[in-house]
Amino acid sequence: MGRAAAAGGGAGGARRWLRWLGLCFWAAGAAAARGTDNGEALPESIPSAPGTLPHFIEEPDDAYIIKSNPIALRCKARPAMQIFFKCNGEWVHQNEHVSEESLDESSGLKVREVFINVTRQQVEDFHGPEDYWCQCVAWSHLGTSKSRKASVRIAYLRKNFEQDPQGREVPIEGMIVLHCRPPEGVPAAEVEWLKNEEPIDSEQDENIDTRADHNLIIRQARLSDSGNYTCMAANIVAKRRSLSATVVVYVNGGWSSWTEWSACNVRCGRGWQKRSRTCTNPAPLNGGAFCEGMSVQKITCTSLCPVDGSWEVWSEWSVCSPECEHLRIRECTAPPPRNGGKFCEGLSQESENCTDGLCILDKKPLHEIKPQRWSRRGIENASDIALYSGLGAAVVAVAVLVIGVTLYRRSQSDYGVDVIDSSALTGNSLLLNSSMQPDLTVSRTYSGPICLQDPLDKELMTESSLFNPLSDIKVKVQSSFMVSLGVSERAEYHGKNHSGTFPHGNNRSFSTMHPRNKTPYIQNMSSLPTRTELRTTGVFGHLGGRLVMPNTGVSLLIPHGAIPEENSWEIYMSINQGEPSLQSDGSEVLLSPEVTCGPPDMIVTTPFALTIPHCADVSSEHWNIHLKKRTQQGKWEEVMSVEDESTSCYCLLDPFACHVLLDSFGTYALTGEPITDCAVKQLKVAVFGCMSCNSLDYNLRVYCVDNTPWAFQEVVSDERHQGGQLLEEPKLLHFKGNTFSLQISILDIPPFLWRIKPFTACQEVPFSRVWCSNRQPLHCAFSLERYTPTTTQLSCKICIRQLKGHEQILQVQTSILESERETITFFAQEDSTFPAQTGPKAFKIPYSIRQRICATFDTPNAKGKDWQMLAQKNSINRNLSYFATQSSPSAVILNLWEARHQHDGDLDSLACALEEIGRTHTKLSNITESQLDEADFNYSRQNGL
Repeated sequence: MGRAAAAGGGAGGARRWLRWLGLCFWAAGAAAARGTDNGEALPESIPSAPGTLPHFIEEPDDAYIIKSNPIALRCKARPAMQIFFKCNGEWVHQNEHVSEESLDESSGLKVREVFINVTRQQVEDFHGPEDYWCQCVAWSHLGTSKSRKASVRIAYLRKNFEQDPQGREVPIEGMIVLHCRPPEGVPAAEVEWLKNEEPIDSEQDENIDTRADHNLIIRQARLSDSGNYTCMAANIVAKRRSLSATVVVYVNGGWSSWTEWSACNVRCGRGWQKRSRTCTNPAPLNGGAFCEGMSVQKITCTSLCPVDGSWEVWSEWSVCSPECEHLRIRECTAPPPRNGGKFCEGLSQESENCTDGLCILDKKPLHEIKPQRWSRRGIENASDIALYSGLGAAVVAVAVLVIGVTLYRRSQSDYGVDVIDSSALTGNSLLLNSSMQPDLTVSRTYSGPICLQDPLDKELMTESSLFNPLSDIKVKVQSSFMVSLGVSERAEYHGKNHSGTFPHGNNRSFSTMHPRNKTPYIQNMSSLPTRTELRTTGVFGHLGGRLVMPNTGVSLLIPHGAIPEENSWEIYMSINQGEPSLQSDGSEVLLSPEVTCGPPDMIVTTPFALTIPHCADVSSEHWNIHLKKRTQQGKWEEVMSVEDESTSCYCLLDPFACHVLLDSFGTYALTGEPITDCAVKQLKVAVFGCMSCNSLDYNLRVYCVDNTPWAFQEVVSDERHQGGQLLEEPKLLHFKGNTFSLQISILDIPPFLWRIKPFTACQEVPFSRVWCSNRQPLHCAFSLERYTPTTTQLSCKICIRQLKGHEQILQVQTSILESERETITFFAQEDSTFPAQTGPKAFKIPYSIRQRICATFDTPNAKGKDWQMLAQKNSINRNLSYFATQSSPSAVILNLWEARHQHDGDLDSLACALEEIGRTHTKLSNITESQLDEADFNYSRQNGL
């Protein structure tokens, strides 16, 4: 038993001994393994022994290698006999470990802490499916424990952002979203937003959110949110800045409320009233859009004219009363006052003695009862007689004085006493002596009857602009007032004008002119002041015709039948080239020449068409354009706005001209009132050059004039007198009404061939001078000097630009030698021929075709007024009420077509319009010349020509 126990005790001791021995052998083997470099794997566990498993107090953390600096990984465990690192599945050599041991005082267990270093080279040399990683393995008597895997990565941050924020323009209260994608980096970069270089704190502003995928979101834009925004990306390696994005918060303009309608502009009759609004509710800010629509509205108004009252005739005297007086009365009813008119002035009843003072009152004669009354009346009657006598004597004296002055002036005239002929006083007609020999000093003599009406009562004598004194007028006076007027053969367009305008009649019947009216007429014409005009004339009859002012864009169309049969008129047309008589009112500018057509007392039965060029850009609704007419007193009054509805006249506005249908002659012009800053005037810019007195100097003159042919013709005329040469085709410049000035500069001058005076290469013209440039041709001059006389070529550029507006470049490349110059045509030759065309040849549409069109379209059908479809197909869509008042609406529409197509005569477009309506399939352009001649002959035969 004792042996057995001893044996049992010996067996237990042997087992313990063997376990200890095995542990020692394992430790030795582990040490041997750690001492080798072959990387053999260590056992994952040790034989069981008393104690606990290791517990990691600190495990290795993920780490980033910055640049080339190694990082340290560490771990701490208790109880731990040994701790080793395993990286990427392989044990780290023991020599690379740094170990520290300590004793935990609270538990008495051994604590071990281990460190290793990981270099950039180690990480870069590793190529595996995952990142470089390391973990700790700790041993105790009870077994082993493993820590978490810690990854090791190389930190970096790219330079370029994957997406930079983009600038935006957003309306107020709109949403702003700025996108930012930072550069690629390890670890991932964090994003911060800057506004004007100041950090944005989204926690302090609830309107801003920066948490959504690095984007900046402003929910409702405010004016204060305008600025420069920058996206800032940063990690442990570096910081990066994105491109700045400019955010503009703008405010679109809004209209204010309409003002009240203004009072009617006329005291009575048909006029207009207007109301306005401003783009201030709110005003546009930061480039916001200007309000769309019209700032001014006009409507027609009709005011009742006041009618002053007028007395009826006196009633019969009443029966004599007991007081010896009778009465009579009258009423203010012829007509009665209406609409605020004045009541009749004076008494409504009268009374007087009915017995011449013989009435007996209270047994006494009436003259004894009221002696003072009758004596006072006698005094008054005596004073009235004296007054009337004095007035009569004054009238007689004035008449004698006038007769004396008139006789004296006639005695001093060159016409002799034959001018006063008794036959003129008896109402005989003034006839031309057809057998009288013409004056050979003049080139033309009127062969038709001439009616010299009294001009003192006419507008012809008050409008001095219509007549200039002519040196070549010769007047011969013979018996019976045989007068011959001679003028030059061809119309002169600079300074020479016809003496007047006279009606002609084929029946050779004339208006009677008394001798007393003739001499003042001739004298007043010679005393009229000279005024610069561009003028042309032509004689027109019942067939009508066309009068063209060469190279000005101004023309006059007299339709068929506008002048009564067996009558003819000498019609003139002129352009005022002097200082405009129409003075601008406020923001209103003159857009066209002042065109005069006459005679003013001529009456037409069909509206004629007047074409006036203008310089406004009418492609957008930024102008309020008016047609104005000069009155006999020299004042200008508005006829109509081109957008108004009127039955008195019609305006059709084309891009470069306005075609006006009128019933009366006079002086007309177009004015414009800019509604917005986007209103544009079209300017023609041109450069002229000529040599100066010094043979080495060369002058360049740059002109900016309104884009109307007549304005440029004036420049051409001046340059011809100065010997100037057009160096480049003129170009159009769109000049805005935005108050910014015009800059004219010369560029690219050859540096070793030419020179210009310092500080003169750029010239600036104020806005107001350009905007109202119709008064004087605006030009700038540049003086160049060549270094040697051998320099014969000049090449440079002229830049004309409006600040914040349009720009044009004129390329100058010319020879300064007269023999080598290239001529640039000023005007097309076709504009300078045949200023006056009469009869059917003046019209594009043959008269027979025209008659068929009118007969077809003037007749109503089941679909309505056919002439309305004709107007629509010819782009006439407004103010159709004007044509409805005409006896033949189709004829007036065709007259307007003739005025618009006087240069191209596009009959194909008219034929297509007719075919679309479905009323005719005749193609006008296929009509042969023989058909045209036959139609004209038939028309002439029908009218007895």
